[in-house]
This record gives sequence, structure tokens and C-alpha cells, in this order.
Amino acid sequence: MRVTADREICVGAGLCALTAPEVFDQDDDGVVTVLAAEPAEEDGAAAREAGALCPSGAVRVVG
Repeated sequence: MRVTADREICVGAGLCALTAPEVFDQDDDGVVTVLAAEPAEEDGAAAREAGALCPSGAVRVVG
């Protein structure tokens, strides 16, 4: 699994960081930061859910 985030289109909703805190965080401006581009298997379901919940489509999960 590979996780990416487009910081240019992120609206700072924070759902990614709340849903998968081992994979995502937000910087001081509220913009998404990827903590684990290749998350551990046990974080995969949360990462996928975060991608589905992202209102701007900034979070992408492949694999």
C-alpha cells in the first residue's frame, strides 16, 4: 500500500489525522502531512477510510 496527499488541494478538515493518526498528521497551518507513505498492515484499513473520508480528495491510497 502506498499513501500520498496533495497538500495543494487539502482543505484542512483533519479527518485523515483523526481517522489514521499513525499515517497522517496536520502541520501548523492545518495542512495534511503523511507520516507513513507505506503504512504498516495494521494501519491499512484506517488509511483507506481516511482516503474515502477526505472531502477534498487530497488523500490517495493505492494498493
